[in-house]
Amino acid sequence: MARMTMIQAIRNGMDNAMGRDDDVVVFGEDVGYFGGVFRCTEGLQEKYGKQRCFDSPINECGIVGAAIGMAAYGLRPCVEVQFADYVMPAFDQLSQEAARIRYRSANDFTVPIVVRMPTGGGIFGGQTHSQSPEAIFAHVSGLKTVIPSNPYDAKGLLIASIEDDDPVMFLEPKRLYNGPFDGYHDRPVTPWSKHELGEVPEDYYAVPLGKAAIRRPGEEVTVLAYGTMVYVAEAAAAETGIDAEIIDLRTILPLDYETIEASVNKTGRCVIVHEATRTCGFGAELMAVVMEGCFWRLEAPVIRVTGYDTPYPHAHEWHYFPGPKRVSAALKKVMEGS
Repeated sequence: MARMTMIQAIRNGMDNAMGRDDDVVVFGEDVGYFGGVFRCTEGLQEKYGKQRCFDSPINECGIVGAAIGMAAYGLRPCVEVQFADYVMPAFDQLSQEAARIRYRSANDFTVPIVVRMPTGGGIFGGQTHSQSPEAIFAHVSGLKTVIPSNPYDAKGLLIASIEDDDPVMFLEPKRLYNGPFDGYHDRPVTPWSKHELGEVPEDYYAVPLGKAAIRRPGEEVTVLAYGTMVYVAEAAAAETGIDAEIIDLRTILPLDYETIEASVNKTGRCVIVHEATRTCGFGAELMAVVMEGCFWRLEAPVIRVTGYDTPYPHAHEWHYFPGPKRVSAALKKVMEGS
């Protein structure tokens, strides 16, 4: 086992995948010689050559369009869109082409592409470098959407995504890139502390898509979260002393309905946390899942804690961010009358 940041784990995952399968290619803006804006692809071009790890023009539509053609031909492209905010010019390619080719061709063609994107806040990037668009992709039938919360999962989920025969949107929380997040401060935790989340095998392994993880067992309330919000939920549970069961969804499509419903039916309460804006955020879908599957066991209304329905701010990023104070208030509210 090696101690890795999420950046290093993602790089190691691509290295493993490229080493096992010559059909895996990596490309995108600045991912070759430069190694990516966050250095996730550093060293891959030197190791595998310019035919398998190369730079693209600054053209998201072109990146995804080329990847679709390569995948239909038999390759397995793993492409990087430099920030999730910039993927929208490629949304037509993703929603109308990549997501539908298997269906349109009666299973004659598949599109095994992975689109990697840094997502969420964490670098004071303001409105055009901090968005969380996962709900947009979750709405498209045929796309899978993955959001890891730690280095071990990041590597294993990325390998599973590259090996999957369908297109996968792989969103990487920027706030977690350089280490576990303590939930309170805009900096990594040092040294490694949160359940040894930095321990990552250097050899090949895969984490299956569609299987959530229970990060903190509990009996009083279920917290559904993913990415950075897992750590915020942990901090809020510790702060309040409430016996919260924290579920890290890991993938929002496919979604682990069984784990969600089993937990909420056990605790009778649910708080949903995500960084994206509130209206039509994925929390609304999670709330519907809980209401449909667990209504008769609920002891209190389901509560969402989310980003605000505004552009992501620059100077006041930490005030926008749904931190432990807001999650703690939701936990206390859902426990009222116990």
